[in-house]
Amino acid sequence: MAGGLVFWSALALAALCVGLAKGGFGGAGMVAVVIMAGIFPPMESTGAILPMLLTGDLLAVWLFRAHARFALVVRILPPALAGILAGWALMPRVPAADFGRFMGFILLGLMGIVVVRQVRPALLAFPAERRRFAWPLGFLAGATTMVSNAAGPVMTLYLLACRLPKMEFVASAAWFFFAVNAAKVPFSLSLGLISPRSLALNLAVAPMVVAGVFLGRWILARIGQRTFDWVMIVLSALGAIRMIIG
Repeated sequence: MAGGLVFWSALALAALCVGLAKGGFGGAGMVAVVIMAGIFPPMESTGAILPMLLTGDLLAVWLFRAHARFALVVRILPPALAGILAGWALMPRVPAADFGRFMGFILLGLMGIVVVRQVRPALLAFPAERRRFAWPLGFLAGATTMVSNAAGPVMTLYLLACRLPKMEFVASAAWFFFAVNAAKVPFSLSLGLISPRSLALNLAVAPMVVAGVFLGRWILARIGQRTFDWVMIVLSALGAIRMIIG
């Protein structure tokens, strides 16, 4: 399929979805992961999509630079880096599908907590930004992003639980994913997941990533906070289900 119309159409759609995710709608990133896993071997796809993600991260960091909550990002980064190391060690040993199912069930349970907090805040008024909550999620985010580029639902859970306004949500997520995706580059290179061919393919569809980021920001500016929160919950839950079914 490589080089054919179907391949290039799928690659362009994946790039557009990456951009939409970076522009404010993280659930679109799961669509990109699924598409890339369909046109590349599963393990190779995690490296093939990484330059796309970094392209979107850089643009999102610049576009939303005035809104980031750096304290929340810094708090979750150390365990995320530990999770990346764990994921890197697991990748040659544990099938990504098995790891994804395990993480998917955990995420569905955690998303249930987020839903309860949205509907009945007083029932679960725990301090989500504190280490006892942030660090386990940071580790899960790091491990999941290394193995399958599917940390979006984890970060969504963390930021929704912190009750961030939508612009602060997107800006903080942009800085977090820029940091972890940059940290993944040497590990992906060591596993042979990034190649001159994959970089050339990423360069060819980079305009679609850029278009997706601006489209996502345009939509984000036109929806309310509560709608945004529920869209992110639904997309993340669907992402977790997709991890479970493989």
